[in-house]
Amino acid sequence: MMKSPHTEQHLKSSAFISDIVIGMSDGLTVPFALAAGLSAAVSSNQVIITAGVAEIIAGCIAMGLGGYLAGKTEQEHYQSELKREYIEVEHLPEKEKEEVKEIFAGYGLDDHAQEMIVSQLSSNKDHWVDFMMKFELGLEKPDINRARNSAVTIGLSYCAGGMLPLSAYFFTTKPVDGLILSAVLTTICLFVFGFFKSKLTGQPPVKGAFKVTLIGLLAAGAAFMIARAIS
Repeated sequence: MMKSPHTEQHLKSSAFISDIVIGMSDGLTVPFALAAGLSAAVSSNQVIITAGVAEIIAGCIAMGLGGYLAGKTEQEHYQSELKREYIEVEHLPEKEKEEVKEIFAGYGLDDHAQEMIVSQLSSNKDHWVDFMMKFELGLEKPDINRARNSAVTIGLSYCAGGMLPLSAYFFTTKPVDGLILSAVLTTICLFVFGFFKSKLTGQPPVKGAFKVTLIGLLAAGAAFMIARAIS
């Protein structure tokens, strides 16, 4: 009987998905909380829309810049450690070989197997350094476009997420009506977003959906109550 080929299911493009999650989760939560807070303090939808759009623009820039700086820091850190590892392989080869042996000893390989692997690995300096970067330091070479891509992805995700709760105020005339519609839209969006985010990352989808929704609604509720108390 023919067996169907085994297909491994692994999450790919985790950095891209992570950026979307960061941007979208903040985009859905922060502008919604701001709009909810303003709904308790002002009587004009135009004020809420103006403040909301300004916050989304500022948030896009700030979040995008944060993603860019994080990406650049990751690249700089990798290059710094790479340079140091080349120096150690060049000037302290015996110490580096012992570290390789320790790594494979941790996987249960005996001394003979360790010696064979070290002998083969150390014959190519680039492969040796690459091995040490991955298995000693736990560092993968970052994508050269990571900083730029991260900035764009996070910024656009924040914008998309932020416009969803704010859009309710475009179609209503009173802040209270806008808040009700915004709460409904945001609750649905948070639940759907939390569901698919959890599904993509291998977590229980329904549990993740409820968790994301609860956090967003608590943030908005806190902003609303504080604004009402102050006003």
